[in-house]
Amino acid sequence: MLTFAIRRLVLAIPTLLFISLAIFMVLQLAPGDPLADQPLTIPPEVRAKMREALGVGQPPLVQYWKWLVQIAWVEPKVLIDWLTRESWLLGWLPDTQLYQGELRVLSWQTRSPVMDIVVQRIPQTLWVVGMAYVVGILIALPIGIYSAYRHYSVFDQAGTFITMIGFSIPPFFTGPLLIVIFSVQLGWFPSIYDTTLVVNDWSSFKTQLQQMVMPVMVLALQTTAQISRYMRASMLDNLNQDYVRTARAKGLSEAVVVGVHVLRNSMIPVVTVIALNVPSIFGGAIITENVFKVNGIGQLLITWLFANDLPGVMTLTFIFAFLIVIFNLIADILYGILDPRIRYD
Repeated sequence: MLTFAIRRLVLAIPTLLFISLAIFMVLQLAPGDPLADQPLTIPPEVRAKMREALGVGQPPLVQYWKWLVQIAWVEPKVLIDWLTRESWLLGWLPDTQLYQGELRVLSWQTRSPVMDIVVQRIPQTLWVVGMAYVVGILIALPIGIYSAYRHYSVFDQAGTFITMIGFSIPPFFTGPLLIVIFSVQLGWFPSIYDTTLVVNDWSSFKTQLQQMVMPVMVLALQTTAQISRYMRASMLDNLNQDYVRTARAKGLSEAVVVGVHVLRNSMIPVVTVIALNVPSIFGGAIITENVFKVNGIGQLLITWLFANDLPGVMTLTFIFAFLIVIFNLIADILYGILDPRIRYD
């Protein structure tokens, strides 16, 4: 297993390089200009100098190479110094564009380090997305298990109907719908997420929970719908296997047969879905964060896209690609843990 993990990590390097190059080339073909929002009264020679200062006037491959060095060499050193709060490498200079003479990845829009902005936005996204994913999984697994055990019952049919609706309706519809019902009509929850809220007492904690309810509901609905369907299908497939009849013939209780033997084997494909959905849930958060005005990385990506901020968009997209590769590896490792028959020789 260790050899397999190391081999996959090594293979991940050229994969991420290819993905980053593909992202860069696609963004280079996209229309737009980072200086499009500047006043038209700026003289052409001044505008040319501004483009050169942003690095726009350099050849595309030069821009890509500079970004790659910054994101793969400079930013990891900044991260290590930030985590340890010590200058273990070249020295940590907080709130600066340089890291001991080495230029960091800068946003064309704000002229500040991209990773500093991302780090500021991540806690808000994790609060909403992380909570929604955990809630969705905790609801989906029991529903899928019971629906499979009592398949074609009233509970199974109702669960199938509800999950099909949840899986079919996109977040840009369920988000405004919840706002109209629970914010406008009932007045139970705020329609705008207050990212400046500081939780320091019971009242502020209650306010934080209230403003998290609707965005968490929107994201958890799709997670619950998808994972519960996978859980039900996997359980049904294993409930009819020979080893289940053998376990029952030996006198094992139904709780042991279903809760231990069937559940463990059924979790193998479900774990893959859970692991691979972690990066994709951030994609759903892009829409949800804009609907509820959550000041997270999803809203940040939309802002950078509209501003044609190439370094910012590339960095965030690369982070999503990195998460996909890592969670693919985690899913493969969990395969071996859940199923001893799998060996990565």
